[in-house]
Amino acid sequence: MLYIQDETIFEQSYQIFLQTLSKIKSRNLEFKKDEKDNINSFLYTIQQSIGAGLDLMVDPNSARKHVGNRFEELIRVVFTDIGISNKRIVLRIPYNTDEGEKIYKCENDLVLSPFEKVASTPEQLNEKEIVVSVKTTSKDRMGKMFIDKILLEKFVKHPQKVVGIFNNDVQRKKNNDISFTLVSGLFMVYTKFLTEVEGVYYLDPPPTAQKEPYNRYMKPFSELITSDVFKLFAS
Repeated sequence: MLYIQDETIFEQSYQIFLQTLSKIKSRNLEFKKDEKDNINSFLYTIQQSIGAGLDLMVDPNSARKHVGNRFEELIRVVFTDIGISNKRIVLRIPYNTDEGEKIYKCENDLVLSPFEKVASTPEQLNEKEIVVSVKTTSKDRMGKMFIDKILLEKFVKHPQKVVGIFNNDVQRKKNNDISFTLVSGLFMVYTKFLTEVEGVYYLDPPPTAQKEPYNRYMKPFSELITSDVFKLFAS
């Protein structure tokens, strides 16, 4: 089970998680499967617990936004702790209208950098850096990630690496049941006919993500921070 319910097991998971982050920070990138699985399980447990707490204590209309903001903060802290510079960047894209020049603000949840400090600015993105969309679910948001990549590359006039990070693609149904919300066919249509993003990563990947051809593009979050992010920086 991905969610850790036992307090003692959670504490053990926390200690393993800290050790794993320390290894990544020192760029000792040899990991056992258990270490990788623990990354996803520990972070998933934190995020789901935050979500459950906010569901109980916060107005339902604002709870979803709070949950999303906490997920962004959680992911950002992870990258900071493994020594990867990161920053939220709002790219300012000018365009002309009958009333003169106006600015479209393209919000990028996170920009990851191989440099000591993030080089991207509100006026320009650095080609070596990675733009990250961080959302609790891809439902109603997957398409925006592809459109943003096309828009960003048109504006900055160079290839731009873009990845998505999601908690899960699950929604509750009646009778204590769940359903999966990943629109897998639409993802492949976007990939084939619009553009390819550099990867999609889940704490709790939906079953479809583990099948061909989706597993070429969708992976557990642990694969990003233990391997793929460094490959993307080098590419």
